Amino acid sequence: AVSPAVVVPRMIKLIDSGHGDNKKIPQMILASASIDDVYVIVLFYAFLQLGQGENFSFSTILNVPISILLGVLLGVLMGFLASVFFKKVHMRDTIKVLIIFALGFLAVTLEDVLSSTIAMSGLLAVMSFGISLNMNYQVLSERLVVKFEKIWVISEIMLFVLVGALVDVNVLLDVGLFAILLIIISITFRMMGVYLSLLKTNLNSKEKLFTAISFTPKATVQAAIGAIPLSLGLEHGELILMVSVLAIIITAPFGAILMDKTYQKLVDKPVKLDKTNKKVL
Repeated sequence: AVSPAVVVPRMIKLIDSGHGDNKKIPQMILASASIDDVYVIVLFYAFLQLGQGENFSFSTILNVPISILLGVLLGVLMGFLASVFFKKVHMRDTIKVLIIFALGFLAVTLEDVLSSTIAMSGLLAVMSFGISLNMNYQVLSERLVVKFEKIWVISEIMLFVLVGALVDVNVLLDVGLFAILLIIISITFRMMGVYLSLLKTNLNSKEKLFTAISFTPKATVQAAIGAIPLSLGLEHGELILMVSVLAIIITAPFGAILMDKTYQKLVDKPVKLDKTNKKVL
């Protein structure tokens, strides 16, 4: 899964600088990376069920689009109702953050409660909630972003420290080279897949390459789900966690550095013209 913590700030930087604005490349990467995370997490839980000995049937695959659709609908509805509520009821932004947190936890819990009846992606509901709130009450969402960024600073440290504490270095020493080779091969195929998916678009070769590079960094999602197989007592859970952490160590700086060093060469910035169609420096 693509790392929002690595990709999102860089795409916002490109939007602010105007790079790729003519073809909306940063916006495209932001949207597709979000959907990519959802698909990865839904499929992760599907394969997790298989690893726990449950049957893997066609209905499991069918649940993917159903969970995505229901998650989006729930999130959009929550965002709309929250915007209406916040417009009518005045309170401190800190209280609004707590309410949004509560609704986010509610969506994730609802996914577990409904799991035996119907598939619903709680993560996508939370993401759609934020998008819907931004669309219906943009002034508020811009203020709340600042507060969530401060919360994320602490949360990110806790997440990676706790994951790092679970890593068994002995496992890394046993299969380190093979794990690194696996990650390199996976990233190579990942970039090829992204490039192939853009063949029929109006992007040129440089822009397609930059998009492929943008899909390489892994971090936040890997850290969040990498330890789940170990916590559930699955065989080779330590190995899965170790490869997840190793993927973060290799791909997060690799993708971040490549994006920072190549965006000016690979993604064009629209040329501004004055009234006489002359280039504005």
